[in-house]
Order: sequence, then structure tokens, then C-alpha cells
Amino acid sequence: MGKPYGAWDSPISGASIAGGVSLRDAQWNHAGDTLVWWENRAKTGVLQAQTGGQAPRDLTDVTLNVAGRVGYGGGAFSLGAGKAYFAANGRLYSQALAGGAPRAITPAFGNYASPAVSPDGEWVAFVHSYEHVDGLAIVDAAGEHFPQKLAYGADFVMQPAWHPAGSHIAFIAWNHPQMPWVGSELRLLSLDAAGGPMPRAQDIVTVDGDTDTSIFQPEFSPDGRYLSYVSDASGWSQIVLYDLQEGTRRQLTFDEAEHGTPAWAQGLRSYGWAGDSRSIFYLENRLGFFSLRRCDLESSASETVSGLEAYTELTQISVAPASGAVSMLASSALIPPRVISIDPGGAATIHRRQGAENLREDQLSLGRAISWRGDDGGDAHGLYYPPVLQDEMPEGPPPLIVNVHGGPTSQRCAGFYNEAQFFTTRGYAVLLVNHRGSTGYGKAYMNMHRGNWGVYDVIDSIAGVKHLASEGLIDENKAVIMGGSAGGFTVLQSLVDYPGFYKAGVCSYGVSNQFALLMDTHKFEERYTFWLLGELPEAADLYRERSPVFQADKIVDPIIVFQGTDDVVVPQDQSDGIVASLKRRGIPHEYHVFEGEGHGWRKAETIETYYRRIDRFLLQHVIYA
Repeated sequence: MGKPYGAWDSPISGASIAGGVSLRDAQWNHAGDTLVWWENRAKTGVLQAQTGGQAPRDLTDVTLNVAGRVGYGGGAFSLGAGKAYFAANGRLYSQALAGGAPRAITPAFGNYASPAVSPDGEWVAFVHSYEHVDGLAIVDAAGEHFPQKLAYGADFVMQPAWHPAGSHIAFIAWNHPQMPWVGSELRLLSLDAAGGPMPRAQDIVTVDGDTDTSIFQPEFSPDGRYLSYVSDASGWSQIVLYDLQEGTRRQLTFDEAEHGTPAWAQGLRSYGWAGDSRSIFYLENRLGFFSLRRCDLESSASETVSGLEAYTELTQISVAPASGAVSMLASSALIPPRVISIDPGGAATIHRRQGAENLREDQLSLGRAISWRGDDGGDAHGLYYPPVLQDEMPEGPPPLIVNVHGGPTSQRCAGFYNEAQFFTTRGYAVLLVNHRGSTGYGKAYMNMHRGNWGVYDVIDSIAGVKHLASEGLIDENKAVIMGGSAGGFTVLQSLVDYPGFYKAGVCSYGVSNQFALLMDTHKFEERYTFWLLGELPEAADLYRERSPVFQADKIVDPIIVFQGTDDVVVPQDQSDGIVASLKRRGIPHEYHVFEGEGHGWRKAETIETYYRRIDRFLLQHVIYA
């Protein structure tokens, strides 16, 4: 008889997961003959460029860590006038696509993100954050002048975009306690280029959005007539055109699907204009499965772009205005992320692979979308991955890893998850939970999290276990709950509220004290709990009820806890308090603190240790318990 579930020999190890790069973004230059992408190698961000059919080359070297450092990051670079403009080492730099030395164009202070180059190549607008103050600023592309403020006064700004005439900049702004996917505004800034070395803000008007409407990704049509953006006013994120001449709005998409994404980071994109301004390419997300579509503006007819059938998650679309080529990051349950492009004739090209891709499809698990009903009658969604089939399968159903996403307003889509494949190749089933309050299923579904953090994420996870058990797909007595950040909070709250239901827990930098989180987290989320739980002091009792550290004595199940010393989102004392209770009461647990790591693992040695420790812990407390 073969090995039991959870103890199979796997072709995937922590070392193999740690060995790849992380692909973050890809963009075309105007002509469409050079594609530049941003990748992370361990803790260093690098830009790579590929011109025509030539081999890719590093555009930047490891002395410059390319990274946007505002909020959760993102928006590290953009292209224009034959150059790349990027944030690195606390400054903005320019770098010719043809090669040469980079040139700093801003002084080294604060944090930079989302550089946007003016159509004439003379100016660079960017998002800047310094001493808790964010705003939109501008600098000349040669870096000869000190940067100048353009738009300040809002708590946050993102996604600046230039009008083709260089006369206006559109951007997104919002204020505490809103998050950008809850309520944000599209603002249009008029520039005055006279009377100084750099353009100044002449007027700023709000085009759309409010505290209950989310606006995402403003873009101008190449002919300058339209300002496009994504709005969730209809209940789903839909693409809208604002006619700058007529002052009228026109909704372009209508399907009950998502056409935008929560703005957790700078520089996110879900659509792009064709160079002739007659059509828009956009990504459509249905239940976590993506397709690339093209909409003709005159007829409003849309069609799916063929050639991408192998991929089920698509992000960071970029359209080359001159050539019509469309690039994006693409993956599926069986294909790790790639940088790909598709030309107007439908021919697809793979430009960069994230990992080795040395496993056959039958060595991996194919996830599928599922839905289930909770005890309260509400529906929840997720992705289910069965154990990888073996020649000789053990008797009975497999153990289950219930994996809860962070955020908590986020979504697990149908892409490639190293974590899921790590477990399914060892004989676990995996459920990626998109509980009520997640994005991707309409605004009403997301809004169920308002005031309910620690409710639906907990009960929907448990209902998912019961559903899979009723279908005979898993062993309910060997279910493990796992998550990081907000998902880590769900782990802790579940073990507090339902002791004995899960066989074990795996918690990474989980929130345990809601009062401390409100006081200690970074600016981006420092008022998020007002939406998730309520404002203080009125909601103080609820904060205490949803703070596992105050009820840690109810945790009786084995748990392994991971934490980074440099985490500014969920500081180490959040984990320390939980572990102190476990240690004092003799609850089976392990605590691993990683020096120099923040909110997530970057070092190869950390990633390898993380997976090795989890594997060993679950063998001891679940498989052979």
C-alpha cells in the first residue's frame, strides 16, 4: 500500500518555489517593438527589455531596486519618448531603452510611484508620499529642476494619466476612512504651462465618484476625445466613457462580471485603448476566470480575443498604440505566470516565464470554481483543488487545506498557486475561499464585509468544509485552516470561535489585536477597520470580540505561526501575544520569526524554511496524529 494522504513524495519543494522570479508588470513602448517587464528576484526589482525577436536583456542592474514604495507598492515604471522612467532606491530615474546609464531625475526623499510621462516627453507626473502626506507632483524629464506639487489635500492619490495634448492629467483620489474600492473620485487637473519652469495646476474638478462609488484606472483615448475609467456604480465594475467635448457619460460594458480590480497597489490596469481610438481591449473576470475581450466603440459590440484559451488569469494588460499588440501577465492552475503578448493576427508569444515549468499537467491539480450555501442560507464561492491523482490512491477521502486570502477584501482567481500545488502534490485537497466580503462577485457581495469582519470569513470557511465533506471529497476530521494577514486573522478567529473543528491552523502575520492594528498599521489601512468593524469608541466591544488575543485561551488546536520582524502592516507584537498564551497553556504550537522579512516572504531561504516547517508540522499533527 502507498503512503497516506499528505505524506506523498512531491516534485514541488520549498526550494523549487523559492527559485523562481516574481513577475509584476509588463508594458509596450509606443511603437510596439520593445516590451519591458518588471520582475522581482529575491528582494530586488529589475526591469528587463526585449526588442523584436532579440533575447531579453536587463535594462537595470541589481544596484537599483526597482519598486514603487507608496502603500503596498506597484506602479514602479512607465515608458515614454524612448525611455523607461522608474522608481528605485527612493528616487525616480530615467533610462534609455537602447541602453546606457540611468539618470536620477528627483532628489532622494520620500517614496515614489506611478511615473507618467507627458506625450511630448518633457514632464513626468508621479505619486509621492512623505511623512504621511501623499500627493501628485511633477518634475521635468531631464531632472534639472526640483519637483513641484500639483495636487495635494486628499489622503491618497493614484493612477495619473496624461491627455494626449498634454493639457490635462486625470487621477484617482480618496480620503480616510474609505478604501479605493469602497469610495474614490476621478479628478481632472488642468495645467497652466505659462509663467514658470514647469506646468502648474490651474484647476481640478471631480468628474465622477463619491464615498460609495469606486473609480479605477483613468485613461484618455489616443485622439483625446474620451476619458475612460472603471466605475462600480451599477453594482459591478464597468467601463465608462466620458465625452470631454459633450460632457456626457456612456457605459461600455454591462455583463455581471468584473472589469476592474481592487486598487490594492499603484499601477494596476484592466483595459487599454487601441491606437486608432475606435476600440478598447479589456479583461473580464467571471467567478475568478478571465478572458480578453475587444469592444468596438461605434457598435458597442464586443468579442473574445482568441489565442489565449490556455490561460485563466490575466492581469496588467498593455496595448501598443502603433502595432496593436497586446501584452499581459497570464497563468492558469497548470501554468505558472508568464509575460505573453498576442498580435493583431492572433499569434501569441511567450516573452518570460516565472518558473522552470518542468512539470507535466498530470503532475498538477486543476482547480475549479465551486459555490456552497452556509448555515444562514447565504452563498459563498471559492476554488477547489483535488489531490493529484496517483497510480495507487489511499482509501477514503483526503485531508483538506482551507486557505483564506488576505485583504480581507480580495479574491483568489483561477491562476497558478504554488501553495495549492505544494499541498495537492502531497495528497491534500485545497479550498481557496472567496468568502462573503470578497471582491469579484459584485459590489453587494463585497459590502457584506462592512461591520462583519470575523463573521462571514469564518462561517463561510466552515461551511465550505462541510459542503466538500457532504460531497465525499474530503475528510472533515482532517481539515486545516491556513491564511496570512487578514487570512491569518480568520485562522485565529476560527480557532477561537470553533475550537476542535479544525485539526490544526497555519497562521502567517495574522491580526490578533484590532485596537493595536488601528494604531500601528501603515497609512493605507489605518482606518480600514472603521469600515470592517466600526468607529471607536462606539464599536469598542466589537473590536474586543474580534481580537483573538483577548480570547486566546479558547485556542486548543495545534497551530504554527510565522512572522517577519520588519512587518509594518501587521507588526510582530500581534503574533507575540497569541504565542505567549499558547506557550503558557502548553498548546502544541511552533513559532517562527524571520529576520529582515516584512509582510510576506522575499528571501529564498525564508520561503524554503516556511514550506518545510509547515510540511513537518502537518505530518505530525494531522496526518500521523
